[in-house]
Amino acid sequence: MFQKVFHRETEMPQAQWGNQTRLGGRVGLVQRMIAPVLMAGVLIAVPVVAGLSPVSDAQARETPESFADLAEALLPAVVNISTTQTIDSSRGPDMPQFPPGSPFEEFFKDFFDKHGGPNGGGGQPRKATSLGSGFVIDKTGYIVTNNHVIKDADEITVILQDDTALKAELIGHDEKTDVALLKVEPKEPLAAAVPWGDSDAARVGDWVVAIGNPFGLGGTVTAGIISAKTRDINAGPYDSFIQTDASINKGNSGGPLFNEDGQVIGINTAIFSPSGGSIGIGFAVPSNLAKQVVAQLKEYGRTKRGWIGVRIQSVGEEIADGLGLDKPRGALVAAVTPEGPAAAAGIKAGDVILSFDGRPVPEMRELPRIVAETTIDKDVDVMVWREGKEVDLKMAVGELEVAEEKGLLDDETKTAETEDGSTQIAPLGLGVASLDDKLRSTYGLGQDSTGVVITAVKEDSDAASKGLEPGVVIIKVNQQEVGTPEEVANAVAEAIEQDRKTVLLLVEGKGARTFIPLKIKDQ
Repeated sequence: MFQKVFHRETEMPQAQWGNQTRLGGRVGLVQRMIAPVLMAGVLIAVPVVAGLSPVSDAQARETPESFADLAEALLPAVVNISTTQTIDSSRGPDMPQFPPGSPFEEFFKDFFDKHGGPNGGGGQPRKATSLGSGFVIDKTGYIVTNNHVIKDADEITVILQDDTALKAELIGHDEKTDVALLKVEPKEPLAAAVPWGDSDAARVGDWVVAIGNPFGLGGTVTAGIISAKTRDINAGPYDSFIQTDASINKGNSGGPLFNEDGQVIGINTAIFSPSGGSIGIGFAVPSNLAKQVVAQLKEYGRTKRGWIGVRIQSVGEEIADGLGLDKPRGALVAAVTPEGPAAAAGIKAGDVILSFDGRPVPEMRELPRIVAETTIDKDVDVMVWREGKEVDLKMAVGELEVAEEKGLLDDETKTAETEDGSTQIAPLGLGVASLDDKLRSTYGLGQDSTGVVITAVKEDSDAASKGLEPGVVIIKVNQQEVGTPEEVANAVAEAIEQDRKTVLLLVEGKGARTFIPLKIKDQ
């Protein structure tokens, strides 16, 4: 584990407009959506997109002789999307640091005074133009694209295959899945629309076709195969991307990924690239996830997702063995929101959710998607593993967006004691508990272990990126020995009062001790 810690701390150049993520054990750059380019004094934003892959029959298909007929039928339904946004020139780059009195200091100061920036606000607002892709799902004018393509846009224009330009209205958008729905008002029905396909039926190795607007070159067709499915690239809580090697570049964002039957099985969203260009690793939002979001946006103008009010973590080999499970599966409940549906149903911290609404939960990250797809207020059957046996419960599913409005999701992350005695240390994204015989058995810890044990790690925290996981023991915080969750919380609070940005932990896991610095999250 600690070899991973040091590997994850290795610094590498951060690409502009890109996010670092971990794929296949390697640190790479996942570039998404809009990549601005400065040309002739105008900031032009060009979305980056990822490609999706093919769906196939039960038997392997022969290599197609041509995609010409398919492309000819599909091209009229694929559109180019252009957005404009006013950019405040005061949000320019930081002025380089030079020795006092340096002629370069005066040069850059004059430049920023004239053009605007952090050291001078004299510049005029600029218009940023972003180019992306989309596709028609209804001839009356409904068009699907990526949220990042139209985010913060002042004006959205849809350009059809015949170069007709139509102003578009934003019906709704969803940042969690990066999906947006637009509406144009054509004088007569649009020429073509494309149907949704079944992304779950798609298989690795199936042929797929991507059509979009790379680098502003509209109507571009590329083909490839589905390279992998259910990829998690840390883009959001419902990651389950299709990976494809179909060539995808900046400007393909929001475009469709088709199977051989001409059905949309994905929305091209991101590419993995150290250089910014296509290297054959693209990602698309699966159609089975996207079409449900689009249906909600069309009906309500927003999403309506299920919510049950629990914090969960993965079940590894050691945890499964400690709980008496036959194999690692399900989602371990680390904390329960007091006012949430799970609490009302009798779910307790320490339970492992094995199935939800009749659907098995093979691993932790499947549960949020299953819950999100469940109808609001529906009474569902939930099977949990508790004290060595299966327990059946009934639960009424709540609404995520309502819980967010009430601040109940904040309650899940703030420092608070849970039913199993664990304490959530929100600034570090950790759940910790005092060592006792049960926890020693659960995590395979010896009787001579001292400190507090980590019981939960928030996925987007610095702790997760440094390789900390449940079962690791915290021995010291900022050189102070800790034996209770309260002592950890107090040490972190003291660091915050002193305006420190990090805390230094001495931790032990798998027989090895090491110091790990953790960033303190702003509250």
